[in-house]
Amino acid sequence: MEYVIVLIICVMSIFILKYAFGIKISNLKKVKEIGYDKSLNEITNKLPSNKEVCQKILKSLNNTDVKIETNDDNKNSALSYYMALTNHIIIADINDTFTRIQTIAHECMHSVQNRKTLMFNFIFSNIYLIYFVLISILTIFKVIQYPMITLIGLILLGIIYYAIRSYLETDAMTKAPYKAKEYIESTGKLSEKEINTIMENYETINNIGIPLTNFQLLLNTIIKIIIYTVIVLIMTLI
Repeated sequence: MEYVIVLIICVMSIFILKYAFGIKISNLKKVKEIGYDKSLNEITNKLPSNKEVCQKILKSLNNTDVKIETNDDNKNSALSYYMALTNHIIIADINDTFTRIQTIAHECMHSVQNRKTLMFNFIFSNIYLIYFVLISILTIFKVIQYPMITLIGLILLGIIYYAIRSYLETDAMTKAPYKAKEYIESTGKLSEKEINTIMENYETINNIGIPLTNFQLLLNTIIKIIIYTVIVLIMTLI
């Protein structure tokens, strides 16, 4: 019965969080429309290549030892991200969106975050995932005798995972637009009106994107709890 209660709480939590974070399908469509707006993209096309943008922003952060890998170098790259373990930034094919400057600034901001926190996040995220997979397998084979204890452990690990990851992502997302604006202004390639247009749309995207990212992080942890709870319920009926 307690596992059914856990499931009910998890499902209710998703709807409550969706409402609390203001997640709406219309907002997601709006972000996509703005992100691929051709008129906005024409403005940022006046700016240098992604690699050059990244180099300049890193230089302004006094962090020039970061290796940069673009989509041209790595055709399999579908996402832009900073890899703390190897200290390099992967830039995906984002040339068709005006958000590329902010995206690059975002990854550059990750590169100057506390390295201990970044490494802890990398290691802990993998431990969290391994723990989830391991307890699921052991529960399926009925090795675990007290699944409620492992479930509590999963919940606690999820809270820690969210706290660290949310801090890193929110910090980078909050600072990225300011660093992007600083870079754009330093190039002297855009007019004040064009810069204001870009920044206004960055603000619109961020007002939706930051809550969405935090919601997704929480959703990932809740889904793991739901999956494991369902496994426990099924195994108790077999």
